[in-house]
Amino acid sequence: MPVSKTLRKGSKMELPLDEEDGTFTNISLADDSEYLSHLSSKAEEAPSTMMNADMDAVEAENQVELEEKTRLINQVLELQHTLEDLSARVDAVKEENLKLKSENQVLGQYIENLMSASSVFQTTDTKSKRK
Repeated sequence: MPVSKTLRKGSKMELPLDEEDGTFTNISLADDSEYLSHLSSKAEEAPSTMMNADMDAVEAENQVELEEKTRLINQVLELQHTLEDLSARVDAVKEENLKLKSENQVLGQYIENLMSASSVFQTTDTKSKRK
């Protein structure tokens, strides 16, 4: 009947050579330690490789999101500057409009004063002449 034990690197395991005489032989695992180490590193490497691939995908996704956010922020800033420029232009046009209205009022008053001072533009009473 074989004997099983937990194996560690460099340990020995006893196995029955012959069940009839009950003698055991020692098998050294030191020779297999390199192989076990290789298997162990492969087992650790597989999740590590998968994690690295996942991490690379996450980093790439984060990079894409960061670029998109940067592009959107730049676009918003550009639109804000455009809005500021348009607001400044509207304010300038309003000021110019008020200035022109004021000048038109002055000119209108001036024209009225000239017309009232001139005999050519005096009002004539057409009703009294016809009668």
